[in-house]
Amino acid sequence: MTEKTPRSLRLGVAGPVGTGKSSVIATLCRHLRDEFALGVITNDIYTDEDARFLKSAGVLPEERIRAVETGACPHTAIRDDVTMNLMAVEDMERDFAPLDIVLVESGGDNLTATFSPALVDAQLFVLDVAGGGDVARKGGPGIARADLLIINKIDLGPHVDVDVAQMVADAEGAREGKPVLALSRKHPDTIEKLCDWVRQLHAAHAAGHHTPVDPGPMAPHHHPHDSNHAHGHSHD
Repeated sequence: MTEKTPRSLRLGVAGPVGTGKSSVIATLCRHLRDEFALGVITNDIYTDEDARFLKSAGVLPEERIRAVETGACPHTAIRDDVTMNLMAVEDMERDFAPLDIVLVESGGDNLTATFSPALVDAQLFVLDVAGGGDVARKGGPGIARADLLIINKIDLGPHVDVDVAQMVADAEGAREGKPVLALSRKHPDTIEKLCDWVRQLHAAHAAGHHTPVDPGPMAPHHHPHDSNHAHGHSHD
């Protein structure tokens, strides 16, 4: 009897527009591609811009980076109806079996965005210091209950008048003990901490010791008509 190949670890990456989700994924791919077989699925509403960025950066073979154009608010495709993304992940796993890790990048959304556990096994939520030092303490499902919260671009703190240590402390308070990682691609020690977290998560997943935890539904919110969302609606 042929032993069944373990399914890849599916790791979601969410966060507001401009926080550096694609950069975090690129960093992980550069530093882990010699250890793990990786694939990436990106989400944008109407474009494949994030996938093109990752391909141009040469972080993985181009065929292992695929785009999903959701045609709707980003959270719809990662939480409400994950069919498009789930099919993309499964196609990737089938085409390049065996894969160790598939990274799924959400389109830029707000502080309430969370992945469905039907799509990913664990999720990162990315903030950045340029978004303001007070953002972390505002909370929300993504900030409070993602498996790991990343405070990105910490090297910019002095340039945007943000006390990085205080922002990290606020984030730790909002997360009640769940891990927070201050990250900069210019600080190799922080990159190694991120890679170690992913290594440990993958080891737990491969051993059957990791159980996906649902961070809970998105908080009620409203999207006004703007350039990021072509329609206004509320979610309860």
